[in-house]
Formats: sequence, structure tokens, C-alpha cells
Amino acid sequence: MAFFKYPFWLLYRIWFYILVAIPIIIMFPLLIISISREEWYRYFFKLARIWSKFILIGMGFGYKITREETPDPDKSYMFVANHTSMADIMLMLVAVKNPFVFVGKQELAKIPLFGFFYKRTCILVDRSSAKSRQAVFLRAQRRLKQGVSICIFPEGGVPEEHVLLDEFKDGAFRLAINHQIPVVPIAFYDNKKRFSYTFFSGSPGKMRAKILPFLLTNGLETADTKGLNEKARTLIWDELTRSQITKKSYSNQK
Repeated sequence: MAFFKYPFWLLYRIWFYILVAIPIIIMFPLLIISISREEWYRYFFKLARIWSKFILIGMGFGYKITREETPDPDKSYMFVANHTSMADIMLMLVAVKNPFVFVGKQELAKIPLFGFFYKRTCILVDRSSAKSRQAVFLRAQRRLKQGVSICIFPEGGVPEEHVLLDEFKDGAFRLAINHQIPVVPIAFYDNKKRFSYTFFSGSPGKMRAKILPFLLTNGLETADTKGLNEKARTLIWDELTRSQITKKSYSNQK
């Protein structure tokens, strides 16, 4: 059985990159126009959501989004989620309708074709450089002032396979407090199982996301950053562990 799994996983990874490329090639003229001016980013965001849905459906991921609260389309937010998969970007774009800018690692800019748009629309960070982290903070401030939201995976990277949720960095929460915008925690339940960073793994199936209760920052100061960080992480942690317990209980009943 394992003999057949490895060729499948290899082809499944290749198919993923083909799906990433196809809509970019088809929509290339529109994408180029939409990134030519920063104020046209909202149009690029709509195209990015189409791109994401195309990939998720093409990979056989039946996505389901649930919301305890729904973001106001006229407000800015700080979206944060657990980071487990190469498909996290796509699921985030599907889950959130408010135009937002990713803060992400600069290594992804090296991916052919995808990287061309990634580095022109996202805020890239070299986490080993204090100067780079400061530049990210300033760029994010500018985008927030333009009325666009920000999305950060606050674990600062993808944790080891056995880690359910790593510690959160403070940057996202400091930015949210400085701009007095709500933090929106989002739980991704299945992405690690569906398409993790482990090469020989993954399969079609259900991919769920849940937008959890917003954390307001009204009246908070920089000294409250760590507390806000811990509240967001606790919400996501509790949701992920609750899902695992429910799944095990259901399996035992069967």
C-alpha cells in the first residue's frame, strides 16, 4: 500500500503547483493592472480570492467556513491564525472577505510566477533581521491607514508536525493596539492533515476554518500587548483542542 502512496503524494504536490500557476497565467493582464497602483489593491484581492478557490477546489478540498462574528466590510482588522500548511494562504483568502495584506516570510518570493505577485502585494519580513522587522511595522501602519486590514500568522513560522500551536510573537498585537483595531482569531482545523509542509503527505478532504470572537483593543496600551497575545492564542488553542476531543469522542462512539 505504501508503494502506491509515494507516487500519489509526488503527483499531488506537482498538481498543487500547476493549480497555483494556471489562474495566474489566465488572469495575468488583470493582475498586472490591479497591482500597478496601491489604491487598486481591492481589485487584486478579489482576483486573489478567485485564485484561492480554484486551488482549493482543484485539490479536492471541500472547505467550510463558520463565523462566531462577521467582520464589518467598512472596518480594518488584524487577522491571526494558526500556521500549519501551504494551503493556509488560500483558506485565509476564502474565509475573509475584507481586503487584507499578508505579512509573510520573504522566502516565498522565490517561487516562480507566484513570487512575482507575492512580493509586490504582501509585506515581506526577514525574521532574523531587526531592521526588516521594523520596516514591516512601518509598512503595515501605512496600509492600515489606507483602510486595508492585515493578516499575520503570529507563530512566526510553521511549528513542528507534533506541535498543535506554537507561542505567538507580539508584533501583530502591538500593531492592533497602536491602531485600535480588533484582533480576529481564526482556527484552521484540518490544513496540516490535508497539505502540510511534509512533502510525502496530504490528501483531498474536508478543510474547515472558524472565525472566533473578536478581541477589542479600545483603550489598550502597548503594555497590554502580551495579555492580548495570550487571549488570542488561548481562543485558538481551546478551539483546536475542543475539535480534537470531539473528533476522538465521535470515533469512539462509532
